[in-house]
Amino acid sequence: MPVEPSKQSSPYRKTKVKDFYLDLWEPIEVNPDPNEMVVEIKPEWDRRPDKLSWELYSTPNYWWVFAMVNKDILIDPIEDFRAGVTIGLPSKDFLSRG
Repeated sequence: MPVEPSKQSSPYRKTKVKDFYLDLWEPIEVNPDPNEMVVEIKPEWDRRPDKLSWELYSTPNYWWVFAMVNKDILIDPIEDFRAGVTIGLPSKDFLSRG
């Protein structure tokens, strides 16, 4: 079943659907948040960006935002999400503005 790309929390929301399937991925640009928090990834979040997303945004669905905001640090959004790494995090209000 294809992902519904129009969902606000989906990293595929800009990707077109072609013949019932997602076309080539069009990444979403996440502009810098002037109120961005800087956080060191804790051991309980090690390779679990979904857990941090749940704590910050009350949904695990924004796990991909961390990689979009920290492109130079989180090349692989799961494997590079390691305890001790410092990353920037957009606020919940900033994400809801789209």
